Amino acid sequence: MRRALLLAALPLWTAACAVPAAAPPPGPAPLRVLVYNVHAGKDAGGVDNLARVAETVRETGADLVLLQEVDRGTERSGRTDQLAELRRLTGMHGVFGKTLDYQGGGYGIALLSRWPVAEDTLIHLPVDPPQVRAGGSREPRGVLRARVDAPGGAVYVLNTHLDASREDVYRRQEVAALLRIAEGLRGGSARVLLGGDLNATPESAVIAEVRAAGWRDAWEACGSGEGFTYPAKAPVKRIDYLFLPAGAGCDSAAVVGAEVSDHRGVLLVLSGDT
Repeated sequence: MRRALLLAALPLWTAACAVPAAAPPPGPAPLRVLVYNVHAGKDAGGVDNLARVAETVRETGADLVLLQEVDRGTERSGRTDQLAELRRLTGMHGVFGKTLDYQGGGYGIALLSRWPVAEDTLIHLPVDPPQVRAGGSREPRGVLRARVDAPGGAVYVLNTHLDASREDVYRRQEVAALLRIAEGLRGGSARVLLGGDLNATPESAVIAEVRAAGWRDAWEACGSGEGFTYPAKAPVKRIDYLFLPAGAGCDSAAVVGAEVSDHRGVLLVLSGDT
């Protein structure tokens, strides 16, 4: 009888002592990325509108926000540090890259992030001949390169605002430099995102060069419809983009922020394998 009881208990004891299988390590979480030209914090009519920009950011639940046309201490913006104000209104981290001295302050691009920004630098995109910009400056445009330490691993963000001339002469030089910078980041373990206001439509030579370099247009991957972003009131063209490395996943895309700026924003929800 005693031997029978011991034999009956053996499977229970064996199960209790078994080492449970290790759970697979968590992969990168999906990312909500907003690309948004904020027109120096003004709507299309030139009325100060920075609070509504912040409201749009909050409503989208974005983790990362690539901002273009951001003022810091300029006369036209009442000497406001617009990134600092957006950080205050959204509770996000942020960094700024100045691409032009303007009206006693700086004008450029910025990044808002749900998580701390571990490093950032502004890299110029020189053109030949040097282009005369607002106020007679010949400062080249630039790309803000930042590394964000997100919970699922590092994310490199390249945020830019290319030339707005009718012809592609300057944009093609700028995008060539941009792609060289991007290529130096691709191939590692970190996610890499490339985006901004490229001032080029999808059929342009500029966008063709980005695609030829192996970057995937996130809107084409997971958006629906034309995705027009400019002008904000009645958009007729798509010039605001997010590009992903080939094979990266994108779950959804939407145009947001009607009449908050002179552009609408683009919100992309990226898969965890981006």
